[in-house]
Amino acid sequence: MKLGSVTIDDTFAEAFGMRYTRVIITAHDAHWLAAAIQAFTGYATSVIACDAEAGVENYLDSSQTPDGRVGANILLFGFSSDALGKAVTNRAGQCLMTCPSTAVFSGLSGTETSLPLGKHLRFFGDGFQKSKQIAGRRYWRIPVMEGEFLIEESVGVERGVAGGNFILQATHLNTVLNASRAAVEAISKVPGVITPFPGGVARSGSKVGSQYKTLRASTNELLCPTLKGRVESQLHPDCTTALEVVIDGTTQAAVAEAMRVGMLAAAEHPILAITAGNYGGKLGKFHFRLHEVLAST
Repeated sequence: MKLGSVTIDDTFAEAFGMRYTRVIITAHDAHWLAAAIQAFTGYATSVIACDAEAGVENYLDSSQTPDGRVGANILLFGFSSDALGKAVTNRAGQCLMTCPSTAVFSGLSGTETSLPLGKHLRFFGDGFQKSKQIAGRRYWRIPVMEGEFLIEESVGVERGVAGGNFILQATHLNTVLNASRAAVEAISKVPGVITPFPGGVARSGSKVGSQYKTLRASTNELLCPTLKGRVESQLHPDCTTALEVVIDGTTQAAVAEAMRVGMLAAAEHPILAITAGNYGGKLGKFHFRLHEVLAST
C-alpha cells in the first residue's frame, strides 16, 4: 500500500487494555497552567518504568472549566485502578498542590468506579481543611500560603487502550523529525487521545525482555538502523533513521482515528515508509492493522 510515495507496511500495531482517568487542571493564567501541566505529566511516558502514562488531551478556555479559568484535560493511564489511583494522588500532591493558583477537578463523571484524590490529600490541611458538597460532588479546600487549594474528592476511572503506534522511516534525521512533529500535531486535534512520550515521539523502540534478566524491556534491535547487517532488520532498505509515535486513548476508535490522521500528516513529508510495533499478537488484545486504519482515507 502507498500514501503518495510512502510505503505502508502490511503489519499491525499491538495495543493493550488499560485503566484511565481524566483530570481537569485550572490555574490563574496560561503561565501557571503550563507550569502545573509540565510538573504533573513529567516522567510519565511508559508504565514499563513510570507510575503512569500521562499527557494533555486538550486545552480549555474559561467557558469550559468548572471555575471559569483557563484549564486543560489531562489523561492518565495505568495497568490497574489501584496503581492509577496512587499515581494520580502522588502527582497531584507533589505537582499541583505545590503549584501557585491551581485547582483540580474530575473530568469523568457518572463512572461506576472512582479513585480517591482530595479524599487523601485533604490530610495535608492538618485539621484545617474544609469540605463542601455541590450537586452531589464533594470538594476539599486545603489552606496553603497563597490561599486555598481546591481539589475534588475523587476522580472517575474507565477502561481505555494504550500502545497504539506507528513508526516513521527516513534517510535524513530532519525529515523524520519534521514528519513526526506533523503527525503529533495532527493527533493533538483528535478527542480522547494523548501521545505520552517526549514531544509525542519515542526514539527507543523496545521489545519484551532482554539478555539481562533484570530488564523487563530492551532495545528492539530489528528497528535500529545502525544494526543493519548484524540482525534481520525490519526497516526499509534505505532507512537510516526512524521514530515511533505512541498513542493512548479512551477508546479503540479514538486510537485508530489518531493513527489515521497521524500517518496521513507524516506522509506529506518525504519519508520512505511507515511500519508499526507489535509482539506477534501475543500480548495485546487490540490490533490496529495499518492498511485497515487507512482504508477510510
